[in-house]
Amino acid sequence: MTRIPHESSGEPNPLRALTLDRLRRRTSMKWRTYPDDVLPLWVAEMDVPLAEPVVRAVGDALALGDTGYPAGTGYAEALAAFAAKRWGWHALAVERTAIVPDVMLGVVEMLKLVTGPGDPVVVNPPVYPPFFQFVEHMDRRIAEAPLGTDGRLDLDVLETAYRRAVAGGGRAAHLLCSPHNPTGTVHTAAELAAVAALADRYGVRVVADEIHAPLTAGGVDFVPYLSVPGADSGLSLMSASKAWNLAGLKAALAVAGPAAEADLAALPEEVGHGPSHVGVIAHTAALRDGTAWLDALLGGLDDNRRLLAALLADRLPGVVLRPAEGTYLAWLDCRALDLGDDPARVFLERGRVALSPGPDFGTGGAGHVRLNLGTSPEILAEGVRRMASALR
Repeated sequence: MTRIPHESSGEPNPLRALTLDRLRRRTSMKWRTYPDDVLPLWVAEMDVPLAEPVVRAVGDALALGDTGYPAGTGYAEALAAFAAKRWGWHALAVERTAIVPDVMLGVVEMLKLVTGPGDPVVVNPPVYPPFFQFVEHMDRRIAEAPLGTDGRLDLDVLETAYRRAVAGGGRAAHLLCSPHNPTGTVHTAAELAAVAALADRYGVRVVADEIHAPLTAGGVDFVPYLSVPGADSGLSLMSASKAWNLAGLKAALAVAGPAAEADLAALPEEVGHGPSHVGVIAHTAALRDGTAWLDALLGGLDDNRRLLAALLADRLPGVVLRPAEGTYLAWLDCRALDLGDDPARVFLERGRVALSPGPDFGTGGAGHVRLNLGTSPEILAEGVRRMASALR
């Protein structure tokens, strides 16, 4: 596949656009969970204004009173065009897509299609906490295949997990996080092809959460799971939500590989009524017309990754930061600081900075925190200063 690399868009860095005072006027979870003296660098919301094409599309819809139920394939067509240009993936077939309320509810619906109650779902901890919560709530079993010490998929461990998952004769699935949250690992084409080969060998169905797909670091290629050899039976969930900061405008797409088309066709019709029509409009505009804004954001995130590494080296040299290849999240190993299994609690209580607790991410999370660097350089620097102050 050939792809378009990050480009200089000429747009200003959206991470530098908003002051802390303006951000504190927001009423979302990020800004209302903690008291005003706490600096929130936790949940995956970015501190950015929306891309102008998104604002314009939503404003036009509201002015028209176009706030009914979603319809049509415009979202899927925009995603297909984006995938072709950005990732060199020309095989995203619009007819093998379905609109779902959001990525995690889409994951639930895909798992319902390929597994039954009590069946195992393989995950790769440390991983996004709702993977555990949603899977268990839908009466499936978590089967762990932890990442290796290098933060990448351990294929030997994964094969063992697959073998055990199918040993009882039931159906099994692998809920793959790609790019991986919280580590920021972007799986390579070779790694994903190896996953597909193992899944085919053991009859495991792969459901890929690819919500962070557009958010890769400079020089790093995202590879859609369904684009690798052997992944025809896979299912993917994609959305503009994370890359364009649209979590409050609910909409996502389920995408099926050629051999999973019949599975997706069995999706209950009412699932497609769950997304927000205004959300679909916003996501479509982002993918179709918001790429210049995205490129400016990606440049700003690269700057913030470098800044965070420098700040930690200066103020918190005991913290280990493995350079992230994707997402706008940083996975910090704080075990050398001797703050116990949950350093986030100490940073909150003593430093008044909110980070995501590592233990919430499962095996491998103890002694770690997840930091959201999708903010201004000034707020990022203040966050690290507060973390350092917690150690005095």
